[in-house]
Amino acid sequence: MELQEKVTLPVPIFTEVDKDVFLRQIYPERRPAVLRGMCLGPCLEKWTAEYLGQKGRDKEVKIHVSTVPQMDFLRKNFVYKTLPFKEFVKRASEKKHSDFFLCEDESYYLRSLGEDVRKEPADLSKQFPDLAEDFHIPQFFEPEQFFSSVFRISSCGLQLWTHYDVMDNLLAQVTGMKRVVLYSPQDALHLYLSGDKSEVLDIDSPDLKRFPEFVKAKRYECVLEPGDLLFIPALWFHNTLALQFGVGVNVFWRHLPVDSYDRKDPYGNKDPVAATRALQALERALHTLDELPADYRDFYGRRMIQRIQKRTYCDNLLGTTTQDSTQDSTLPSGQFTKPG
Repeated sequence: MELQEKVTLPVPIFTEVDKDVFLRQIYPERRPAVLRGMCLGPCLEKWTAEYLGQKGRDKEVKIHVSTVPQMDFLRKNFVYKTLPFKEFVKRASEKKHSDFFLCEDESYYLRSLGEDVRKEPADLSKQFPDLAEDFHIPQFFEPEQFFSSVFRISSCGLQLWTHYDVMDNLLAQVTGMKRVVLYSPQDALHLYLSGDKSEVLDIDSPDLKRFPEFVKAKRYECVLEPGDLLFIPALWFHNTLALQFGVGVNVFWRHLPVDSYDRKDPYGNKDPVAATRALQALERALHTLDELPADYRDFYGRRMIQRIQKRTYCDNLLGTTTQDSTQDSTLPSGQFTKPG
């Protein structure tokens, strides 16, 4: 198959963004946006590797460790290990390690967890209270909408798998630089999904024999600098690559009614309750079709697809549903709760 020329679209950059600008100009569009030059607090100057180690000290953290920088959650090409926070930061900021688990150039990644990992979402103010004092969360949403604040620290060169989240979030880049590639929810059919993750690990040089439809996915890209915030609307796929040793904080909030979400989900990445029920009902319908001969399954399967398209596909942000979905859009505005 001949490789098609991939067009990369830039994520728009906004400066001098306050709550009013965010809510009026950015949030209703339901598209990613870089908010540059934000006031994130003294963390921008303070959060060196040495300072982080002093503040985090011997608090134990569970981390991902891999012999390769391109981490693959589906095939688990990494191991989970536990280290004192100070030692973890030291290793993650190095390129070669005198102390290591797998090899001297292994890669490290921390995604902070709640105190009870099965019940509590991550909260920077609870797990790292001293460091939380340095970080100012932008007040773009109401306090009761807050879900989690996730510490993310990674080695230089570390790349994370492409996935989506079901909540809106802001990714704050505090130190280092990070490339982020994003794909619209409407390109989901081209991303070869397994759950909430894409099977296409190498998005820069994909195997088009295995993933021929991937070339149809429209790619958006940005490079985050210290002080940048990236608004990632719910359901937008994202893939991150640390261009330098870097520290960031993800802030997630509930933009749908609270009872839309799975109450037993401390990570905030399970599909909404109604979506889960719909997918389960679809599986039951497909099992029912198995009772028919192949040509009948094909015929009624196509009819089901057509009905789903008519009922659910959107071609603009005003909530109009159509049979065709050729334009790039996201969720209709009536399906989310405006923060603030």
